Order: sequence, then structure tokens, then C-alpha cells
Amino acid sequence: MDDTDNSRNSPKKKEIYTYNAPWTTYTMGWCRSNERKYQLAVGSYIEEYSNQIQIIELQKDDQGNGQFNKLCQFEHPYPPTKVMWAPEKHTGSDILATTGDYLRLWNLSLDNKVDMKGVLNNNKHSEYCAPLTSFDWNDVDPGIIGSCSIDTTCTIWDINAMAPKTQLIAHDKEVYDLAFACGKDIFGTVGADGSLRMFDLRSLEHSTILYESPDLSPLLKISWNKQDPNYIATIHTSSNKAIILDIRVPSAPVVELAGHVGALNGVVWAPQSSNHICTCGDDKQALIWDISTSKEQVVVDPILAFSAESEINQLQWDASHEDRVSICFSDCVQVLKV
Repeated sequence: MDDTDNSRNSPKKKEIYTYNAPWTTYTMGWCRSNERKYQLAVGSYIEEYSNQIQIIELQKDDQGNGQFNKLCQFEHPYPPTKVMWAPEKHTGSDILATTGDYLRLWNLSLDNKVDMKGVLNNNKHSEYCAPLTSFDWNDVDPGIIGSCSIDTTCTIWDINAMAPKTQLIAHDKEVYDLAFACGKDIFGTVGADGSLRMFDLRSLEHSTILYESPDLSPLLKISWNKQDPNYIATIHTSSNKAIILDIRVPSAPVVELAGHVGALNGVVWAPQSSNHICTCGDDKQALIWDISTSKEQVVVDPILAFSAESEINQLQWDASHEDRVSICFSDCVQVLKV
């Protein structure tokens, strides 16, 4: 990665760590347990039934030099669309969740052996399963996971009971992403119908459409600002702009981030700041923005830019690693200290 600020002239050593997997990397998630703080789950994208997830660990020597080492690997049916570790307050913080054809829970033992804890299926009366596109783990109540599917539904799961709490038709077309706000009850979704919707677990009979794309083009990702839950970010498919919305003034974006020259694939808020956000895309760039300094509705200049060797499939900026942005591209995972 290369940065575009003046830090390249500084004698301070840049911390960049790269891991090369034996396949295309598509999804990843940092472990949020203090005992496994530098462990990362990485999922493959192989166009066949048998896929893989590796658990890797960043290990450093006394001089601060570090490298990733593989701890274990296990098979996953179909490419995982998302991988996420349990929140730290969960009693089993070594539990990993993945989505693909179903929502699966995995347990990682102290000697780095992986066992499948369970398969959560809400459609046991049919041989057909609608693939799950994404999910999110509720930080306030870690017994709750919300998942979304191409069949227009979202399912709220009680993972302690290993059973669905409720399922709702969330959109008119495929649902592509789901994210909880900073509390227990509020979550948002985006989908192929071009809408961003807000739900409340206490009253699921109704939802609020916060935003619709002008041409009803699909919305691909949603990211909720955990430091200021009035703000949500989303991206359109095949668009080079990220949209920042204020839920108090819905329908119209408050800021558009337009510094990319290719379609965006990911957007995520900084875990420790309400003003910073990172985007990535097909232009091989990961850009960090400060929306507090802008007086314009359309912002084109990020405060930091990182270049990868190929299109970036996904990025992470996790609360357990506030100073590290992680990206997936080609067969690589790259971690940069920011």
C-alpha cells in the first residue's frame, strides 16, 4: 500500500502486514477476544461447493517486525458471504459465525481446532435454500444475530436457543446487507429495490424508508455510525460514490464521497470516531475521509489513500483494532496501521 499524505517522508516506520492465501480472499473478520486479539478469519471465493476459511494470527518479534501465520483451516460450503466473531461480552467469544447457504456457528478451541456448533435454517420444509447475503451480530445483546437473504427476508436469530425469533419480508427484492445501530433494537437494511430501511425489534410490523436511490438502483452495503447513530452510510452497485445519510433528515444525502474512479465494494465507519469513514473499490483504492471538515455536499478529497495491487473486495475497521484498516484483494489480506 502507498499513502498519499506527507508521512512517506517521515522516518517513522509504516506498519503494513500482508498475508497471501492459496485462493481469492473475499471476506474477513477480526477476533474480538483479548486472548485472541491478533487473530483474523479469512474466507475464500472459489466458484464451487467446497470453500475454505483460515484462521491466521499476526505475530511480532521483539523488534516489532510481524507476519501472519496460519493457525488452522476448515471447509465451508459455498463461498462465505460474511464472517464475524462473537462480541467480546459474549460468553463464548471464540465463536465464529458465517453466512452462505445457511447461517453457521463454529467453535474454535484453545488448541485451534474448529468444530461446527450448529446450522441455523428457517426453512426446513424445503430442499431449496435462498442464499444469505450478509448478517450482523448485536453488540448489546450478543444472543441476537440478524441475517438477510436474496428471498427478500431478514431473520432475527436467538443463537442461544439456535432458533429464529422472527422473520420478516424486509424489501421488495433481494436484501443485500443488514447492520445494527449502537443499541439493541434498531437495525437497517439495503437491497436490490434501491431502498435503505430502518427497523425496530420492538415493533417489526412497520419499517421506515430512510432513503431511495434516485433511479432505484440497488444499494449494496450499509454501515451504521456507532459513535453517532444519526448517521448511516451506503453505496450503490456500480457507483463510485458513497452516500452519507442523517436519519433526522431522511431522503437526501448530507454528504457524497466521490473520490473513487471505480465502483465501490465496501464502506465502514471508524470505530472510535464519528467523523471518519473508509471506502474501497474496484479502482484498487481504500480511502479514509473526514466528513467534519467538509462544507460541501460532494467531497472528492480523502485525508488518506491506500493503493492495493488489484480490486479491493472488502475492508474492515474493527473496534478491537481501532488503529488498523484491513483489506482483501486478489489472494491477499493486507493490514495497515493508520
